[in-house]
Amino acid sequence: MRYDLVIFDNDGVLVDSEPVANTILAAYLTELGHSTSYEDSLRDYMGAAVHRVHDLVKERTGQRLPEDFDATLHARTFAAFERELVAVEGVAEVLEKLVADGVPYCLASSGSHERIRVGHRKTGLDRYFPENVVFSAQDVGRGKPAPDLFLYAAERMGAAPERCAVVEDSVLGVRAAVAAGMDVYGFTAMTPAEKLGGAQGYFDSMARLPALLA
Repeated sequence: MRYDLVIFDNDGVLVDSEPVANTILAAYLTELGHSTSYEDSLRDYMGAAVHRVHDLVKERTGQRLPEDFDATLHARTFAAFERELVAVEGVAEVLEKLVADGVPYCLASSGSHERIRVGHRKTGLDRYFPENVVFSAQDVGRGKPAPDLFLYAAERMGAAPERCAVVEDSVLGVRAAVAAGMDVYGFTAMTPAEKLGGAQGYFDSMARLPALLA
């Protein structure tokens, strides 16, 4: 393995949450009078922290979202996760190989710590991710595409940015990894490779990821 640390995004990379979460977000924004399709939500918010939703709505309409927006969105999303969420196919095998090879890894997500934990408990991935290897945009204040989260994760894990590989599936996430000076590999299950410019490689199945990292 040529990297000292592998940093995984969570939503869409470890857990198959993007279809669930963006369906709920689009419906809720539309309910509040901000017409948003599922495709709009993927384009504008996939890979982003919730503050981006507030920022874009304010920028586009001049209106602020309700004070309880985050709490309501999270409650609806977590309820759906409990019903529907599954792990991304093949990701457990990738994690098992990293463990067997002694390669350090961690998670750096735009989602909240609570969102991460809800998803991992439902999918069984919690056994791979103890608290000390889980990092959220909550920890740094600025989410992707800012590089802060990835740099923070690398620092906490004791790895130099140039010795890190990031596994991402969103435009914002790839931009953040590139800005952090890290190699990044784009998972194209939901986002075409041409939209993930700047990645060192692309893969559409987790079975292909170990070879890219090696």
